[in-house]
Amino acid sequence: MTLDGFCDHTAGIPDDEIHQHYADLLNNAGAILYGRTTYQLMEYWRTILENPTGDKSMDEFAVAMDNVPKIVFSRTLKNVDWESAKLAERDLEEEVLALRQQQGKDIFVGSPGLISALTELNLIDEYQLCIHPVIAGSGLPLFKNVSEKITLKLVKTKIFGSGAVALFYERARKVSV
Repeated sequence: MTLDGFCDHTAGIPDDEIHQHYADLLNNAGAILYGRTTYQLMEYWRTILENPTGDKSMDEFAVAMDNVPKIVFSRTLKNVDWESAKLAERDLEEEVLALRQQQGKDIFVGSPGLISALTELNLIDEYQLCIHPVIAGSGLPLFKNVSEKITLKLVKTKIFGSGAVALFYERARKVSV
């Protein structure tokens, strides 16, 4: 995400440290949820698997991306051919609630539209935003369709050598009066 709040995979600074951070997350994930557009962008990593770059962090990220179970939400795709991917069989809320019933690892969400939808459904336990020191000026805002104010509590930060900062937030607890 850019400093001015836009989701743009071409605007960030994905250095070795950031690739390693996200490879570690993916290696410990139970699943990652994607919409069609982001899923198709992530298919790029399959080309890295077939033709490794020689850049350790990128090649390891490609392996992590390949291994993590992916659930794709799409109205237009009829099938996916990535072995570790499957099309969602239920609507977003039902799918996430079913995944939450399974014992195991965290569920990650990698698409802006799904993040907004799950925010509206109050189904996100933690937000992790990686803010790159870039001002894009325009693009896709992350919380484009969120209809109400949501107060978050900062629980952790991680600063990368590139100047990017990962901010970890939980929903703030409402105080009863």
